[in-house]
Parts: sequence; structure tokens; C-alpha cells
Amino acid sequence: MSGNFSTQILGWFLYTQNQMAIVRFTRQRQAVLEVVQHSSDHPDAARIYDDVRRIVPSISLGTVYRSLEALVSEGHLLQIQQPGMPTRYDARLENHAHFVCGSCGQVVDVLTNLPDLVPLAAAFLPKFEISTAQVEFHGQCSECATRARVLS
Repeated sequence: MSGNFSTQILGWFLYTQNQMAIVRFTRQRQAVLEVVQHSSDHPDAARIYDDVRRIVPSISLGTVYRSLEALVSEGHLLQIQQPGMPTRYDARLENHAHFVCGSCGQVVDVLTNLPDLVPLAAAFLPKFEISTAQVEFHGQCSECATRARVLS
């Protein structure tokens, strides 16, 4: 038991040390967060990198990726992942949905009161542990729909 106890304490200590290190915001990490917070179009890492370089010219793409990973794991940003598309980032943390244009890939926030879907899904899937739920609507944005009508 003492071996388990020391492992648990060591694990707690490392976790606590890790949390303290993560909480400390570097200038680069703060710049990455601010770029996403001031963006309304859910930027991807390449766009974030381009924008952050205006604030911190010496930042590397690797630092941007590591900062994004840390900010997501800390709960400061959300990831929006679509098959075949680069991961996008969202600083709006409250419960909301997204609309994704299937033509141009534009992602738009859908601000509506959504029910908590986790308990609902858990009732239908009792053998699974469900932690989160995301709602996405797919279709065409107005620009792509207009372009499609003009071309047809």
C-alpha cells in the first residue's frame, strides 16, 4: 500500500506542478488567445500564426500549435474539427452550435439556447460514459447559395 500511496502523491505533485506551469501565460500564449478571442470566423492555426506574428514577430509555428493545444486542454478555447479541413478554434465557451458551409468551409456561431444533450444521450446509451456534446448544422452559406443559383 505504501508504494501505491507514494505513487499517488507523486502523481498529484506532478499534476499540481503541471497545472501551475500551465496557468502561467507567456506573452506568446496570451497573443494566441487574444487573436482567437478577437476573431469572429473561427481561425485555423495557420491564420492564427499569421495574425500573432504581427504581435510577436519571433513566434514559431510550433509555439502557436503548442499554445493552442494548451489553451484547449485548459478550457480557454474550443476546437472545431471537420473531416478534410484544418482544425479551427473558438473562444466562445458558452453552450452554442455551429453552422458549417459545405462549399467554402465557413463556420458561424449559432447562438441559441441548447438543452444539455449529455444526459439525454446517456439515457439512450447507458453503457457509455458521455462527457460532451456538440451540435453542428450543415448547408450552404448565403454567398455560396447565391453563387450556386447564378451558375445553374
